[in-house]
Formats: sequence, C-alpha cells, structure tokens
Amino acid sequence: MARALVFVAAATWTASAFVTPANRLSAAPARVAHAPVAAPQMLLGLGRRTAKPLVATNAEAAASEKKSPLAFMSGVDVPLLLYFFFWYLGNYYYNITNKLALKNSGGASGYPMTIASLQLGIGCIYAIFAWAAPDMRKFPSITADDVVTMLPVAFCAMMAHCASVFAMSAGAVSFGQIVKAAEPAFAAVLSQFVYGKPISKAKWLCLIPVIGGVIIASVKELDFAVSALVAACSANLFAAFKGNENKKLMDTPGLKDRLGTVGNQFAITSLLSFLMSLPMMYLTEGGKFGDFKEVLKTNSLVKNNFLLSGLYFYGYNELATMTIKKTNAITQSVANTAKRVIVIVGVAIVMGESLNPLKLAGCAIGIGGVFLYSIIDSLVKKK
Repeated sequence: MARALVFVAAATWTASAFVTPANRLSAAPARVAHAPVAAPQMLLGLGRRTAKPLVATNAEAAASEKKSPLAFMSGVDVPLLLYFFFWYLGNYYYNITNKLALKNSGGASGYPMTIASLQLGIGCIYAIFAWAAPDMRKFPSITADDVVTMLPVAFCAMMAHCASVFAMSAGAVSFGQIVKAAEPAFAAVLSQFVYGKPISKAKWLCLIPVIGGVIIASVKELDFAVSALVAACSANLFAAFKGNENKKLMDTPGLKDRLGTVGNQFAITSLLSFLMSLPMMYLTEGGKFGDFKEVLKTNSLVKNNFLLSGLYFYGYNELATMTIKKTNAITQSVANTAKRVIVIVGVAIVMGESLNPLKLAGCAIGIGGVFLYSIIDSLVKKK
C-alpha cells in the first residue's frame, strides 16, 4: 500500500511527462545545382558502393511506426488515464485504511472526530511540503479577501468530511457509500430552493430510483446503522452546499489567476478546513485526546492506517480535482459511478462486510439512478 501511495502523490505532478510530441522528420535538403560527386572507391578493389542516406524516407518512417508496439497509444491521453487510475486506487485504499483506523480505535464510540480532523492535518503537511520543495508547486498570490471568500467552501468541505468519517465509524463502508450516492437529491433541493437555480423535470424524476435504491439497501441495516444513515445524509447535505459554494467562488473575478492551479485551490481549502475542524475536535473529543495519543503509541494498526488514510485522502481528492478539470460532464458521471461501484464491492470483500441480494439490488438501483440523473438533460436535448 505504501508504494501505491507514493504513486498517488507522484502522479499529481509528474504525469505530464509521459506524453511527448511526436517525432517529426526534418525537411529534405534543397538540391545542389552542380554535378553530383562520384561515390568513393572501396579499398582492395572490392567495387563501388553508394553511401546510404542518413535520413530515413517517409515510407521507411511509416513502416517503422507500424512496427512499433506502442503505436496504438499515440492517440491516448496517458496522463488522464493515470489520473483516473490513481484516483480510484487512492479512494479505494483510503476507505480501507480509514475503516481499519476507526474500527481498531473503538468505532463510533472511539475517536472519529479526532481522526477526521487530523486526517486533514496530514494532507496539509503534504501541501506545505509541495510549496516548500523547489520547482514543485508555486505558492498562490491570494489576498486576505480571497481567504475570506473561500471560508464557506472550506467549512462545508470540513463538515462533509467529518460527517462521512463518522458514518464510516458507525456502520459498514458499503452502506455509507450507498447512502452517499444519493448526494444529487440533496444538491437538487438546494439548487432549486436555496440557490434559485431550478433543475429540469427529467432530473426530478431520476431522483425516484436514487432515493428508492437507498431505501432498499437500508432495509436490512436500519437496526444497527441509524447513526450511519444520519451521518451520511449530513455529509451529502454539506457536500451539496460545498458544490454550490464552489461555483460561486470560481466566479470571483481574478481568483483563478491568483490561485494558479487546482492543486493550490485544494491545498488552501484543506488548510482552512483543518483549522476549522480543531475547535470541533476540542469540543467533542478534547477530553479524550490524551487517550488517543496513547492508542497511537501502543496500537501500530491504528497509527499506520490513520497516517496512510490522511495521505490517501489528500492525494485522491487532488487527483479527482485534476481529473474533473480535464473531462466533460458525462465522463465525470461515468467515472464517479464506476468509482462508487468499485469501492462498495471491493471494500466490502476486503472488510468482510455483508453484500446480501437486497443490498446489492438497492445499490444497483440507486447508483443507476445517479448516473441517469447526471446525463438525462443531455439525452433529452438530443431528442
């Protein structure tokens, strides 16, 4: 897992090196007007031989390209494929390491808020390192007003993360992921009634299978995962707020130029989120912080998975941000749907969580509804 983590971090700033411009043949030299010079005689009277041209002809170059085993990759966006791969890989390992750290430290009655807050802090250490390292990432030239403008997004990001971590501590990862798949329902309500941006009737209809799928998947788990359901719904609510606030943030004149890169945007948001989470951690679990430090000293399983989860969380989220910037809306929808399925099934198998037929059916209906919700407007317009 550690090696995969290194790849996740390295892919955010080195993937662009994988694509180089195609080699081009230089233009043929102009013909010389004077008479051609005869080829030199070979030694020992073995006859005359004409020297081979140093530059390959177009036909030879084409033949060599056909023979190249990597010729089929010429039209592939290799960095984008790497972004997708490490985004999925990072998300997968984050969910596993996060759950192991929570489970072995007491679950919901342990230190979920402390773990959630310090996971943000671990990511901030990486962000600061990226700014300090030579030629790795340029520090943004933002103003104090820009920081104030980013506070709503940072607060919503912090609350969404903390609620999500608590949901994972209170129930199965697969169940929490299924409930979190219903985020479009929360986004639709907020967009329609809070931000004044109405959505189409087709999208409203698509919410029926989304909500229905979550209900079906929840039937077998309501007896012991009510807190997980509430926490996951809270995470959806704050994630929906974050999405809308982020759109407003990006409309701020000149902010994109001052931030420089999407990596800087995510780094600043993470730093603000971490600072905001500290008072909440102190109020909810401040009295247990000494016990948590003792757990880290005595339980290597908690310590290792806690540290790795923080790095995985930052790495896969930054890669997701970079991936989304390079793709269109439909590609994003397919990618998010595929990621959710991989995480739900993969983590459930690794963690030994139940995947009964009713839960799988609810998962399929809910995630299918989310995908349809994402592309329905495009399908309707084509007709």
